[in-house]
Amino acid sequence: MTFALAAPAAEPRARFRDLTAAEWIKIRSLRSMPLAYGTTALAVLAFNLGGAYDTYTYWNARSAADRAQFVGDGIPLQHAFNPNAALVMMLALGAIGAFAIVSEYSTGTIRTTFAAVPARGAVLAAKAAVLGALTTVFGLLLAAASFFGTQAILGARGAGVGLDHPGALRILLASALLAPVSALTGFALGALVRQTATTMIATVTVLLFLPIALTDGRYWSALLGHSLPYQAWLRLVEPHYVAPQFGWTEAGAWTVFAVWALVSAAVAVVCVRRRDQ
Repeated sequence: MTFALAAPAAEPRARFRDLTAAEWIKIRSLRSMPLAYGTTALAVLAFNLGGAYDTYTYWNARSAADRAQFVGDGIPLQHAFNPNAALVMMLALGAIGAFAIVSEYSTGTIRTTFAAVPARGAVLAAKAAVLGALTTVFGLLLAAASFFGTQAILGARGAGVGLDHPGALRILLASALLAPVSALTGFALGALVRQTATTMIATVTVLLFLPIALTDGRYWSALLGHSLPYQAWLRLVEPHYVAPQFGWTEAGAWTVFAVWALVSAAVAVVCVRRRDQ
């Protein structure tokens, strides 16, 4: 009499929520992450609150006409999140996003991950989802702290504004969403390049050098510049936008934010499917 051996049961396919939970645990376990986010927050707040405090300190040195026009000219909103703070946040979040994927390639742990979950695209999609959600929350908290902190300082001189002031909510949201856009950009570059130093150079080039090199003086230069996250942020946070020769719309700037975030996540997912470990 012969007995047939039962075939081993196939392991259930990993669900996307399981993958995101695993990525969240992985990020939480990295000791460098709290330090990186904390340092970034302190640097950004130092630029924003420091600028507001400088205005507070030298308020009486302004002429009566300047003080009277301070709110009307939109200066409080410019203090809410200044360009220096935005650049620091972009570079820091871009590096954090790149590190989220490059660190696994440099240590070789990505092989273990793909051995456990062969669906590479799903793994990268989960990484992008967790990174995007985490940096969005971080950006919202940092933008809110900057806005309310700067306006409280200016409010001591009667020059602060509230969130209901025209343009205030737009500036807060644009500054907050700059964080996930920058992080996902670094993440996509990390998935493409996979080398730490080269990825960081590419991230700095895309997020910082290109927006500075491209100007609004020529049509094609302006068009390319308007397609970059930093110039989109500048368009959104301008209190009283006066269109130059090659001006563009607020809706166009929001579109740039959305396209960069979505395309960056898609690039990371597609390239990991088409390349070896």
